[in-house]
Order: sequence, then structure tokens, then C-alpha cells
Amino acid sequence: MNWINNVVRPKIRSFLTTKREVPDNLWVKCPESGQMVFYKDLESNQFVVPGSGYHMRMGAKARLVALFDGGAYENVPVPAVPQDPLKFRDGRKYTERLKDAKAKTSLEDAVLIGEGKLDGLPVVAAAQDFDFMGGSLGMAAGEAVITGLTRALEKGTPFILFAASGGARMQEGILSLMQMPRTTIAVQRLREAGLPYIVVLTDPTTGGVTASYAMLGDIHIAEPGALICFAGPRVIQQTIREQLPEGFQRSEYLLDHGMIDMVVHRHKMRETLSRVCRVLMNGGNKAKRANGRLPVNGRVIENAARATGGGVVEVRPMETTTAPMPADPKDVTREAKANGTGKDTPTST
Repeated sequence: MNWINNVVRPKIRSFLTTKREVPDNLWVKCPESGQMVFYKDLESNQFVVPGSGYHMRMGAKARLVALFDGGAYENVPVPAVPQDPLKFRDGRKYTERLKDAKAKTSLEDAVLIGEGKLDGLPVVAAAQDFDFMGGSLGMAAGEAVITGLTRALEKGTPFILFAASGGARMQEGILSLMQMPRTTIAVQRLREAGLPYIVVLTDPTTGGVTASYAMLGDIHIAEPGALICFAGPRVIQQTIREQLPEGFQRSEYLLDHGMIDMVVHRHKMRETLSRVCRVLMNGGNKAKRANGRLPVNGRVIENAARATGGGVVEVRPMETTTAPMPADPKDVTREAKANGTGKDTPTST
């Protein structure tokens, strides 16, 4: 009797009353339309809601898998940096926050670097993961971006950056802000070598990342509806005490006002990046074959090695193929007089 009361009945009761646990992310709600989407369907659709077309945030690994041929790429190792240089602590220790972020994302920090092929073209790419402490820029993230830019420089390939960040990491103070000029210098080295630097701005790209390497690309592409700014719209509205335009600081607004080059749907992002990379690389190679030099943003550099080694840069004006404007009769008369073939009297019309 004791065995029935103590063993059998509790098991029967637990079998009848225990609810099956359901994963938290089994269904995802679209923030725009309220549509409920099965997570596996959302994942297979590159995290774009099928009905509304809303672009959900995407992890760094998923970004690189969607970019490279067959989803195959090699991780580029990043030099180690001090984990907690300032011994920072607010409600929790900074080291504990890092530990949780690493467990959540399976990443060492907010930026993942990979190299592989994009439609057969070798490229180096970096992706920021917003789930890792808001994709914030710290010493490790800055070192990763610099490593990716340097790798592209060594390999002679384009560098593609998927930016997603809330800004600089406050737990590292001035050390995080120092990554802004460091990454800017690395971008300049790539530019001087004549290699393409393409930035894909995703939701959100804000703060110190926007104020540095995220807005220094040769081509700026944004995903639909992405928030791209330095200070957020709420801060600006509270500061100026005025109502902001609809869609302010979203990718479509920035495109209309000339801040970015194009807005591309995520499903067309890969083919767009492939086409842009080939145009930029083939254009540079043709110019180099033509005159032995590589034009870079209006400058001509003898070769990439001299550019990175401090070689002399020759400044040459860009040639124009447009037809000249009709000459003003007064200007023609003045030019003739200067050459000794005319008089100092304006031509009557």
C-alpha cells in the first residue's frame, strides 16, 4: 500500500498534470504587423517575415553563412585583448556580463570575421552581432575590425562589413573610444591600396560605430527600415523640442537625403554585393592594366605595396568625357586680347 501511495500515484499524477515545455522562440511575433511566424520558417527565410517583409535582426554567423558560397567560410583569428582593463562594475561585474554574452551567442565578442568566396570572388567579411552586448564597440571588437581590414589588405580582396551596434561599450570607457580612430586608420590603409570597402548598415547602427568605420565605406548599402544614426530620434526630439519627420533616421529617409547609396532587400543582398565587388575590382584592374597605376578616389598610386609602405602619391586631376560648354563671346574676346590677336572691346550681341 505504501508503494502505491508513494510511487505509483505520484507518477500517474505527474504524467497527467505535467505540461510539455515549449521553447521560448518557437513562434516569433512580427513587430510591424503582429503576425506570428514559426521560427524555423523565419530562419529559412533569412529572418524576413514572409507576410510583411519586416527585417528581423540577424546574428553574425547567420550573416556570413548567407553571404559566402555554400555558406562555407574560414574564421579569421583575432588577437586577444584584456577582458576587463578598467575593472568595471555597475549592477554586475563586467566579466560576468561578458561571460553571459559569450554563452548566449557562442562568440568571443561582438564582431565575427570570415573569409571565403562570393560567387567565386575571394572576399573578407565582418559581421557585428547585436545580441552580444548590443554589438557595442570595445577593444576586442575594434581589434576584430582592424584584423579584418588588414586581412583584406594582405589578400588583395574587397572587405564587406555588416554593421549592427548600439555604439561604444561604456564598460571600457576611453579605451572603447580609442577604437574609433584606430579603425579609421585601418580603413584609410585599405583605401590607399585601392581595395573596395563596402558597408551594409543593418538595424540598428548607432553611436560611435556610425561616427567611425560604418560611414567610411566606398559604398553604403542599408537594409529596409534600419535605424541609422549617431544620437537616436528620441534624444534629438527631446533636445530640439520639435516633432521629427515620419521615418526620421530610417534607411529610406537617409537614402532620400543622400546619406547612403542604396536600400537593398535582404534576399537580394548577396547578388548586389557580388555585383558591386566585381565592378569595383574589375574597374581598378582595367585602369591598372591601362597605365600601370591604380586610381584611388582621385589619386593615382604606383602600386598597393607603395601605398601601404608610405610611398609617394601623385595627384592627378580626373579626366572628363563631357562636351565643353559653349564659350561666352566676352570670354573669347578677352582670351584673344591676352594672346595678342584681339582688342579690348566686348563683342556686341
